[in-house]
Amino acid sequence: MRSFVHYIPIITTCLTIVFAPIVFKRWQKRKPAPHLFWWALGITMYGVGTFTESATTLFGWNEVVFRSWYISGALLGGAPLAQGTVYLMFDRATANRMTGVLAAFIVVAATAVILSPIDHSLVETHRLTGAVMEWRWARLFSPFVNIYAAIFLIGGAALSAWRYRSDPALRHRFIGNCWIALGALLPGIGGTATRMGHTEVLYVMELIGIILIWVGYTYNVRPKERAEARETAGATS
Repeated sequence: MRSFVHYIPIITTCLTIVFAPIVFKRWQKRKPAPHLFWWALGITMYGVGTFTESATTLFGWNEVVFRSWYISGALLGGAPLAQGTVYLMFDRATANRMTGVLAAFIVVAATAVILSPIDHSLVETHRLTGAVMEWRWARLFSPFVNIYAAIFLIGGAALSAWRYRSDPALRHRFIGNCWIALGALLPGIGGTATRMGHTEVLYVMELIGIILIWVGYTYNVRPKERAEARETAGATS
């Protein structure tokens, strides 16, 4: 039976539709900036995941939508965002190698999700759960991806916040990275709850998470955007 909570992913999807282009446009202005590309991709995949949740709420369970949900959420919900942080933490060559390994792992995991038979006796009309996959081992890939995402997305943001904590001139980055770390943590908690059968917790955590990540991103880039705007205004005056 559907409740208000099942409609929350619609709100989350709408937010990502606005947020992702903002980051993508910033990447276009600052190319190559691979971290911005991966962040834009990560926010997009986040939105794809919540879109599949929205579709399930509105139209009922569908096998293609379910597999898309698991791949975009459990496998790609946080990994691209984490990969953006990887490009900030490591040199380009190392980050590229890490990207290759991560991509190969996700391809294997996604293939298992696509090929796994479905136990239709466990399907719920307006609710998604990975438990419907008959290949139980196909669900063992996602914890490794999520641990990777936690290390570099949550850990990277927390480390940056720690580095900027004592510099008044960079206090905005301290605050921004604190929000990002917290926002990235919440969907992980929701994912764990989903594995225990509480998908509704994920819906709530995804909404709060993307809001906090957006707030953190805004804190981090707004001073730069203001400085760039002043430079542009000065050049055209």
